[in-house]
Amino acid sequence: MFPSISLAQEIGLAVLFVAALVWVLGLGRMLRDGRFRHQEPQAHQGLPVIPSQRTAGGHPMESVELTPAEQEAFAGLVRTIPLH
Repeated sequence: MFPSISLAQEIGLAVLFVAALVWVLGLGRMLRDGRFRHQEPQAHQGLPVIPSQRTAGGHPMESVELTPAEQEAFAGLVRTIPLH
């Protein structure tokens, strides 16, 4: 086929071409069949993606009491954040 490459390279090129062709045909079939189409928004109404927020108090394990020194350090940290 090509005078400058060996028989093994020609076979490899043919296999690569066939694999690429099969991949393109498979991708086209999946797109045509609708496997990649977006589902309707109503399909996910029963399953919330993010759980709803708990009450303002929350679970006792979700809060930590800070010492006055820690509160002051946090307040100083917040003051250093630019408001732009």
